[in-house]
Formats: sequence, structure tokens, C-alpha cells
Amino acid sequence: MGDRGTVTRILAIFGTVLVWLPVLAPIVLAFVALFRVGRFLFDYLMPAELFAIVLLGGALLIGSAVRAQSRRALIIWSLVIATVLLFGSQALAVETGLASGAREPSGIWYGLVLGGIIIMDLAVVAMGVGGALLVRDLFRPYQQLDV
Repeated sequence: MGDRGTVTRILAIFGTVLVWLPVLAPIVLAFVALFRVGRFLFDYLMPAELFAIVLLGGALLIGSAVRAQSRRALIIWSLVIATVLLFGSQALAVETGLASGAREPSGIWYGLVLGGIIIMDLAVVAMGVGGALLVRDLFRPYQQLDV
């Protein structure tokens, strides 16, 4: 394993927190609404709405993963997939008229846009898992070789 210094650990911790924030916020807020209003109001679009935070967290995680030489593929690919799906879904929604309301939210186009957003959410979760695994790797004691 590469660098396990303080800077690498701080990047990994802050990156992981920033990636998980848009994933956990709608869950926490849904339960707050459940107890205050009596309705479970879950916003599955929040990771897309707060994607700038995910992007910043992903950049920190990539920096830490490259320095540590650990979990690079999982973190980089999940960020790439999330970014492509978010912008692809937005472009498809604009082109089909779903974004402007010119088309009813139904049919194959709506399913494709919604499916892209849901898979983007799952890619953000995968990146958060990669970050948590990276943090675990960075705080694990060095392995000694049996001679």
C-alpha cells in the first residue's frame, strides 16, 4: 500500500463524508417528516440535486485513493458512471420534453430518465462504500510478513 499519512487519511475521511451526505440526508429527512407530519416523504433526487457535494467528495476520494494506491478502480468508475448517468438523464429529459413539462411523465422516456437517476444514486452509494473501505484500509495496522 502507498502513502498512509495524515493528509491521505483526512482526504479519505472528508471525501467519504461528503459522498454519503446526499445519500443519507433524504433518509434522515424522510424520518423527520414521518414523525413531524405523519408522512414518509423520501426525495430520491437529492443525490442528483446535491451532486456538487458528491463531485467534491469524489475528487477527495480519488486523491486519497491514488496516494494510498487502494480502491482506485471502484471510486473512479463509480464517479464516472454517476456523472455520465446524471448528465445523460438530464439531457434526455430536456430533449424529450420531460424537463419542461411538455411531455407527461410516463412511458419509455420517463422510465429511461428515472432509471438513469436511480442507477446514478446506486453509483454514488458504491462510491461511498469504496470510500468507507479506503478509510478502513488506511487505518488498518500494517501487515507483517511471516518469515
